[in-house]
Amino acid sequence: MLRWGDPAAPVTVLALHGRDRDPADMRATASRFGPVPARFAAPRAPGGSWYPKPFLEPFEENRAALQAALDVVDDRLDRLAAEGHDRDRVVLWGFSQGACLAAHHVLARRTAPLAGLVLFTGGFVGPDPLPAPPPGSLAGTPAVLRSIADDPWVPRRRVEQTAALLTAGGAAVDLRIEPGDEHVITDEACSAAAALLRALAVGGGL
Repeated sequence: MLRWGDPAAPVTVLALHGRDRDPADMRATASRFGPVPARFAAPRAPGGSWYPKPFLEPFEENRAALQAALDVVDDRLDRLAAEGHDRDRVVLWGFSQGACLAAHHVLARRTAPLAGLVLFTGGFVGPDPLPAPPPGSLAGTPAVLRSIADDPWVPRRRVEQTAALLTAGGAAVDLRIEPGDEHVITDEACSAAAALLRALAVGGGL
């Protein structure tokens, strides 16, 4: 994993990059957050992609690679826990394909709750809805979701569906979809993620 930030920070961010990008891209985006009390760790997807086909294709087209990618997330979370950063101190952050992987991990794996979730332009994987998480299973988990209304790869409806499922599980969802048609991360999205990290560091949540 590529690592950066304050090794003594109270919050750790596990950062998942987009398709055909890499951990350095997440580090460059994190620099737009400004000073934050967090350490970052970013794994690299094999071949630059977490799964081969677009995320709304039939689930079987991505199943094997997606399951392997979900296992990578669990393995990296376990590694962080072994270093003293349990899941309740870890924020899962992804952009694009990485955001889809992060969303699917939280909604499908249903492991121990994380400190927070940041999804930049992504939602759960597959054309069909996922079952709602058990009520209260995500209680107290802050989630920042940001996207662009006419993004060419991620439809607005999937971001909204993901927000609804997280809310059903009890997460405190902060959803904002900006006008536009580009696959970009806005300055406001970076500011919202930074605010979440600062709030978590002082125990305030959202």
